Amino acid sequence: MTRCSKLVDVGRRQFLRGGAIAAAGAAAAVAAPPPSRAAIPGARVDYPSTRLANLADLKPDDPLDVAYPDDQAPGVLLKLGRKVEGGVGPDGDIVGFTTTCPHKGFPLSYAAASRTFNCPGHYSVFDAEQGGQQVWGHATQNLPQYVLRVDAKGDIYAEGLDELLYGRLSNVL
Repeated sequence: MTRCSKLVDVGRRQFLRGGAIAAAGAAAAVAAPPPSRAAIPGARVDYPSTRLANLADLKPDDPLDVAYPDDQAPGVLLKLGRKVEGGVGPDGDIVGFTTTCPHKGFPLSYAAASRTFNCPGHYSVFDAEQGGQQVWGHATQNLPQYVLRVDAKGDIYAEGLDELLYGRLSNVL
């Protein structure tokens, strides 16, 4: 029987040493916490301030259709009725999100009973009370949330996004 000249004879000790080094590297990668959004340069993208609505236009759990940062980016404003992450207004309960799924661009629908945005394409689900956090499905990022501000007259302005909009190479106008 002829032996292949391409084979490498790795002894037991060499094999175990290589395995231990690989395991240590994998453990170090898992142990390192992911950077927070605040620590990532450019994680928040600023757009020009745009008036979207007035406090009087909002009703609890009834999404108000808006477009931000331009007409090609549909979204909604929501009054959730309790203080939430990223919420503005007198009660800290007003939030805004894009309504395009960050996975494949399907239009999202809002379910008031669960306070989630749901994708009909691949069933991703995003929690409106938790800053658009993905709770189920194929998406690999959270739902882009508007950075909002309310002025003294009750006008609601969007001033940026916290995630990349679907289908855009950057969030620059």
